[in-house]
Amino acid sequence: MIIRPKVNQFAILFTLKGSIAKRIALRALMVTLLASAIVLVEMLHPSNFTKVNATPFTLLGLSLSIFMSFRNNACYDRWYEARKAWGEIIVHVRSVIRETHVIRESSERRAMLRNLCGFAHALNARLRRENEAAASAEWITPRHDAQVPDYSSRILQTIGQQCSQLHEAGELNEWRYMLLANHLTSLTQAQAVCDRIKNTPLPFPYTLLLHRTIYLFCILLPFAMAEPLGWLTPLFTAIVSYTFFGLDAIADELEDPFGRDENDLPTDSLVRSIERDILAELGVEPLPPALKPVDYILS
Repeated sequence: MIIRPKVNQFAILFTLKGSIAKRIALRALMVTLLASAIVLVEMLHPSNFTKVNATPFTLLGLSLSIFMSFRNNACYDRWYEARKAWGEIIVHVRSVIRETHVIRESSERRAMLRNLCGFAHALNARLRRENEAAASAEWITPRHDAQVPDYSSRILQTIGQQCSQLHEAGELNEWRYMLLANHLTSLTQAQAVCDRIKNTPLPFPYTLLLHRTIYLFCILLPFAMAEPLGWLTPLFTAIVSYTFFGLDAIADELEDPFGRDENDLPTDSLVRSIERDILAELGVEPLPPALKPVDYILS
């Protein structure tokens, strides 16, 4: 995720870090060069462009803008819902830390909290299609079979079993045991939200239609602008293509908020926050440092 202070009005025109410009530069350049070629053809053969009218492009551009707005809103909703789910995970982890203060056996509490940290690491790896077992190996006890279909849920199941054993041993009363069980259920629900976002992309035909329409619009637009605008056509084509290609690329990044793109969620930082909370509670020093933005990017 991009984390940077506000830039002044002049610098914002030339800021590339955090901009989508690098991803769409080649596409916008190709369309601009095509627009230049069309203007040249128009100057050599002006009679071929006399019947080209800009009205259809105005209607198509308006419709395209509306559809792109719907898609971008849908993608941002996915990004924001994912961030809320990780916020819920942090809340319930901290609640478990607080509720387990009554456990007198420090080794049992230590194992439970470290398993909780292992769950955060495993879930982060799961959402990035990485190895859950490897990501959480140093935290969890006992180790599980790496081939388990839902490794993160298996860790929560282990924590639930630990709570049940402590309840049977009299370390947790009925009321506190139910509170911990509810927190584990909420962690499972947050994982389910993240899994739903990860495994349910926007309908492909809808995305494909929008992609194709954007390309057709940007390629055909210079034919309407060549006669009235002349050599200003490539400039305006570049602006329009930058806007449409940029919005399309931003939506692609936000659709899957768990990856490693510049605008994805900083899940590594969120997991490190959980890790620091748990290690501080266990009295471990020094704590691992909180992750900071590197070149304005917080991972």
